[in-house]
Amino acid sequence: MNNINFAIKKMDQRLIAFQRLLDIMDDLREKCPWDKKQTIESLRHLTIEETYELADAIIENDLKGLEGEIGDLFLHMVFYCKIGEEKKAFDVTSVLNTICDKLVYRHPHIYSDTVAETEEEVKSNWEKLKLKEGKKTVLSGVPKSLPSLVKAARIQEKVIGIGFEWEKREDVWEKVKEELQELEDEVVSKKSQEKIEEEFGDVLFTLINYARFINVNPENALAKTNLKFIKRFTLMEELMQKDSVDIATTELELMDEYWDKAKAIIKNGVN
Repeated sequence: MNNINFAIKKMDQRLIAFQRLLDIMDDLREKCPWDKKQTIESLRHLTIEETYELADAIIENDLKGLEGEIGDLFLHMVFYCKIGEEKKAFDVTSVLNTICDKLVYRHPHIYSDTVAETEEEVKSNWEKLKLKEGKKTVLSGVPKSLPSLVKAARIQEKVIGIGFEWEKREDVWEKVKEELQELEDEVVSKKSQEKIEEEFGDVLFTLINYARFINVNPENALAKTNLKFIKRFTLMEELMQKDSVDIATTELELMDEYWDKAKAIIKNGVN
């Protein structure tokens, strides 16, 4: 009985919090000059910005920041629903029911008698169900505007769902080495910059493929490397400034020395 009461209390708290956000959105849309002016189109770039801020919080493992960024995105979703309601196109109820219906339909291993005991089987069933829904191609669900690195990963995830996949990790690594050699051959030959670019793209695509086999998210990996480089480079600048060394006129050899110092300081956790 205590468990039931706790579940009801928790549900009530969630519903109350969500209703509070809906009520605030109604107030803002009616009374705030800025909120009254917003359209689906004007919110688009702001939503993209908020999504990147959410991604930053995840990469930095900033759970408190993540809580705030999730809230910002919740607000945007409610905002779109409010505008949809005004246009008599959709509202928050229809949006939530639509996603619930889709989740139930695409999880027959939970809500029906289909058997799927592994992640791979779930993904395969998901893609097959999408084709039954009328999708013309497995790749139709990949947004055109995705950044290329993320898009490559999503393309590969999609085709895996219908069994278009390498059998062994070692085979993918051999393909990586093959593509690297083809890139090197084109660079050495200097025949076509366009061909070099093509081969470079093949290398990146194959590396992204290999990342899956070693359980690495390529976007996360590169984002963390970017943060690591920025942290080291910024510290290197600080060390040089402290020693009155002008980075703009410094030889590369000396910069390398400061780079190694910054690397050692960060590695040892000394500020």
